[in-house]
This record gives sequence, C-alpha cells and structure tokens, in this order.
Amino acid sequence: MYDILIIGAGPAGMGAAVYAARAGLWAAVIDQSPISGGQVLNTCEVDNYLGLMGETGGGLSEKFREHADRLGTVFITDEVKSVENQGGKKVVHGYEKDYEAKALILATGAAHAKLGVPGEEELSGMGVSYCATCDGAFFKNRTVAVIGGGDVAVEDAIFLAKICKKVYLIHRRGELRAAKSLQERLWEKENVEPVWDSEVIEICGSDAVEKVTVYNNKTQRQTGLAVDGIFIAVGVVPNTGLFKGLVEMDERGYIKAGEDCVTSCRGIYAAGDIRLKPMKQIITAVSDGANAVNSAQGFLA
Repeated sequence: MYDILIIGAGPAGMGAAVYAARAGLWAAVIDQSPISGGQVLNTCEVDNYLGLMGETGGGLSEKFREHADRLGTVFITDEVKSVENQGGKKVVHGYEKDYEAKALILATGAAHAKLGVPGEEELSGMGVSYCATCDGAFFKNRTVAVIGGGDVAVEDAIFLAKICKKVYLIHRRGELRAAKSLQERLWEKENVEPVWDSEVIEICGSDAVEKVTVYNNKTQRQTGLAVDGIFIAVGVVPNTGLFKGLVEMDERGYIKAGEDCVTSCRGIYAAGDIRLKPMKQIITAVSDGANAVNSAQGFLA
C-alpha cells in the first residue's frame, strides 16, 4: 500500500511527486500516458514560469519529469477506471490492476472545451483542431481561424502567424482577455486580422474545412469566412468524471477545495486545473501539488 497515489502527471502531479519524495513518503504517479506533462505538452512557448523564460512546453515537461525521476518517483502507466474510498484506504481501479493508498491526490487536469456547433464533430481532424502546435504545420501558407480571446488563443494565433498566410482571430467580445505582453506580440503580426464581437455558429465543408459562419453580436449579421483550418481555444473542461460522487464539485465539474487542496472526502486532495480556483496556470498547478502533499502529510500523521 502506498502512502500517496497521485492520479495525473501534469504540472500538479509532478509538483506533488517531487514534494512527496522529499517528504520521504512512499508515493506513485498513475497516468494513462507514459509521457508526462499534460496540457503543457501542447504549448509552443512558456514565457511566464519563473526563471525559465522562453521555455517550450515540451522542454518544461521534460524538466519536471527529470526532477521527479531523480528523486526516485514511481511512475505507473495505466488508465484509471474508477476510484473507491474504503475509509482506511483508497482504491484506484485501473485497467491493468488495482492500486491501494492511504491518501489520494487527484491531478487529472482538464481537456479542451468544444464550441458545440454544427460541423465541429464531423470535421474534427479534418481542419478542426484544438492544438495549434500539434497541427499547425499542416496549414503552412494557408488561411486559418483561431477562436477565443484568452492567453491560449493569442499564443496559438502568434504561433500560426509564423507559418500561415492569414490568421483570423475570432472573439465574442470587443477586446481580448489575454495578457498585455501577448497582445503586443500578436499585433506585431501583419497577417493577423481580428473578428470582434463575433461567434462561430457553423463550420462548413464536405471532406475538410472550407468555411466558417460567423455571427456578429452587435450588427446581428452572419458572414462567411473562407478558411482551411479552425483552431478552437475557448477554455477547458475539468477531467473529473471519474470522481463524481466521491468528492464535492460545482455545477461545472470543478472539485471544491481550498488552497490546502482538501476535498470533502477525508484523505483525498485536488490539485491543478480540476480544483475550483480563479487562476489556472502552470505555476499555480505546481503550487497545488506541493500544498496537497503538505495537507496529506498532516492526514497521514
């Protein structure tokens, strides 16, 4: 039986792994992918992690994993089916086997949110993408649209502007929510055109994306933009489906836990993007991992 099982190998899971190892706890990290990193792996450039300006997402993930490996962290590659609280122990049911621990840290992160418009599902992988760094190269010298107004959307637009002929940035408001430093870099790109106060209502195409239909909230008019690709960056949805009924959540599926990461279930902690909190960044996820282990130590003692 482990002292702590950490479900998820993103920044929160890695932060927890490092702090658990340094605390001398018998801990293991379970993740369905053998490659650690979570959403960070899909990030082109990380410019706001303290001391590591300009690091790539993949490079930062490698550093996190290397740190945990050096401390002797146990990594288990398995997909979790369910989690059970049996009072004195927690049981994680995987597809390969079952695992037991005295405490659990839930760090499963989040997945890309979808628009839910006609054509999105049908053309997924045929011009509809949720990862610019993964799929951007397929659209070299072509016209694409990025949907969203936060940091991720702006980062995607900046990345795509380097390789695409034209990039539309479609946002439902009249101004972006992204950091000012990112906006400054964005507007330096001459091939980026904003489409303000607009929402995508349909993605069109037969075998691939050909056009996107946009509705302007102010003029109440619909227009069509001819594009070869759509990159959707409208937020995330927490990966907490496995934990329904186990810990208390809000209506969106975020786990209710404070800065100490303590959930409604004794001995279970939530860290990273699955936790209900105002700011979801790599640095706050790593911090959550540390706080979760600190709380777990008190519980184990």
